[in-house]
Amino acid sequence: MIKQVKGIGLALMTFFLVACVNQHPKTAKETKEQRIVATSVAVVDICNRLNLDLVGVCDSQLYTLPKRYDAVKRVGLPMNPDMELVASLKPTWILSPNSLQEDLEPKYQKLDTEYGFLNLRSVEGMYQSIDDLGNLFQRQQEAKELRQQYQNDYHAFQAKRKGKKKPKVLILMGLPGSYLVATNQSYVGNLLDLAGGENVYQSADKEFLSANPEDMLAKRPDLILRTAHAIPDKVKVMFDKEFTENDIWKHFTAVKKGKVYDLDNTLFGMSAKFNYPEALDTLAQLFDQMGGHQ
Repeated sequence: MIKQVKGIGLALMTFFLVACVNQHPKTAKETKEQRIVATSVAVVDICNRLNLDLVGVCDSQLYTLPKRYDAVKRVGLPMNPDMELVASLKPTWILSPNSLQEDLEPKYQKLDTEYGFLNLRSVEGMYQSIDDLGNLFQRQQEAKELRQQYQNDYHAFQAKRKGKKKPKVLILMGLPGSYLVATNQSYVGNLLDLAGGENVYQSADKEFLSANPEDMLAKRPDLILRTAHAIPDKVKVMFDKEFTENDIWKHFTAVKKGKVYDLDNTLFGMSAKFNYPEALDTLAQLFDQMGGHQ
């Protein structure tokens, strides 16, 4: 029996061998009933669009899951699934976003199952994950149709944005009581890139960075975008207090000109989702308020 972990949507694939039966399984054969558990809303949505049945899905306090999974067992919140309940479902595969791999992989390693972490840090990563799942579960046609729709939508968006100004943007990801800077490696940063903005914080590998406001001021952003990892109402109160009580923010040109915006975290969250066209349109509207062309 092999315990296999796949970086789905990534070039890297690692195998953890607990015995030697078949060291290189390529697809999940139709002759073997697949019992799949999806532990995040974004992963559940992907499975739905690939027409995959599930035996376990995450709980969600903010999102409504597809109706086809109404009767499917809930296994807990994405960041902390109930592993005893997951094990009781006897899954053949557990699918999760790679943003939670560090926390969840040690738990999955204790189960006699295969598991994969989907690359949902970018729109392209999401579609590569869809391609990989299509091959794994023999849903190639569904995956092909989804990718074609993405290519059509994004080409149309690019055509509308040709020649538009590229503002310099600071993105803040709020947590209750604190915040981080979102780099180009984060999903929100990827949306900014796709929309034609310039992220003032670049990184080779880190999604989020700690930075003080003095360093942010030196980046001279044209726009400041704020979003929330969770509990958006509390995060907005936290941001408002920070911007009011910390004197340095009044020195930002973006603040002086009223170019500070709170984003909808259902569009601008931690993982890529199929609502990315709406997110891109939102950013395009904000950019257009800046005026001008390249």
